[in-house]
Amino acid sequence: MAFSIALAGKGGTGKTTVAGLLIKYLIKTGRTPILAVDADSNANLNEVLGLEVTDTLGQAREDMKKGNVPNGMTKDVFMSMRLEQSVIEAGDYDLVVMGQPEGAGCYCAANNLLTNFLDRLQENYPYIVMDNEAGMEHVSRMTTHNVDVLIIVTDASRRGLQAAIRIDELARSLNVGVGKSYVVINQVKDGKAPEAALEMLRKAGIELGGVLAEDDTVYDYDLKGEPMINLPGDNPVVQAAYDMFGRILETESVEAGEQTV
Repeated sequence: MAFSIALAGKGGTGKTTVAGLLIKYLIKTGRTPILAVDADSNANLNEVLGLEVTDTLGQAREDMKKGNVPNGMTKDVFMSMRLEQSVIEAGDYDLVVMGQPEGAGCYCAANNLLTNFLDRLQENYPYIVMDNEAGMEHVSRMTTHNVDVLIIVTDASRRGLQAAIRIDELARSLNVGVGKSYVVINQVKDGKAPEAALEMLRKAGIELGGVLAEDDTVYDYDLKGEPMINLPGDNPVVQAAYDMFGRILETESVEAGEQTV
């Protein structure tokens, strides 16, 4: 069964950058192939990974809903074909972008097909990384697999931390079986989490996954639209992220009785 890692966080915290660094780490440590799922309404995981998106699951759903099905082809066959076309293959990982529906109406049939498609895809990958918006609604589509690790990315502000705590509460209210939640405090000026932030997490019962400092190179990559997955391996933020992911995955693998890499 695939080991699933979901990321969430409010806008501007660097959540998608952290998702890209996680994929970079999984590749480096041989945990491939990876299924990357961009379930954020503001989809930009592809930019972090340096990929061009030409199709989304949402577009496939729209085509079926609008009746754009060739004569002689059933809707199920058409939807299956369109969903397969939406998978972007990139060697060690594949990317699917959820996208958004356009307009009102019932999407029940298409949503069921989409759910079944994701379930089939997940059987082919040992690791799944799902980049979500703060609401986490898209995680509920993973109906046959639990979320083993939820990584909530925040900054060191009180409002950011409060949002992180609410995301954890919301994720646990959905029927997705979150195994363990970690908060990552990102873009910290001195690279050290404030004691007040740590106290908020302790009271909420959420473990600190790690702290990532502000970094000029990361900032420049973001400003220039350079893929974050191409950040140098000796960059301090990359190294800190590798150490953090190593601790998280080793802990979760040991608890699950799995052999770590």
